Amino acid sequence: MLEEVLSGVVLIGTGTVTGIFVAVLVSVAPAMSAMGRAEYLRAHALLGRGYHPLMPILVNVVTLCGLALGWLAEGPGRALFPLASVLLVGVQAVSHLGNVPINRSLSALGENGPWQDPRPRWRAWHRLRTALAGLALTAVTVAVLATP
Repeated sequence: MLEEVLSGVVLIGTGTVTGIFVAVLVSVAPAMSAMGRAEYLRAHALLGRGYHPLMPILVNVVTLCGLALGWLAEGPGRALFPLASVLLVGVQAVSHLGNVPINRSLSALGENGPWQDPRPRWRAWHRLRTALAGLALTAVTVAVLATP
């Protein structure tokens, strides 16, 4: 019973993280790229309030549940659930080392003055974490489907 509950948490959680990242990649980021500097800074501040702290908490819960499933699962899940957790650690690393420092630097910017547009770097980091989340979702899906 515990294995089934944890599998559901990991599958739904990884799917949610990946879905949010894909939505940002294909809709939010392009819309923000079309904005002028002042609009972008305001939108970024407003959007950031909704994603933090939800996303780090969600990724951490799913990561820990996946690691637990490495001990509980049989068959391919014994390796695939922990693999997904490692990929989600990669998501967290990219977020904390790439996207978050960029996000923090934006709060100090005003509407005028010198600036180097951070959006291309932010999108590159976001593409990487979206790919890692997608690979984690693939591993979890295969693990759930292969569980006897």
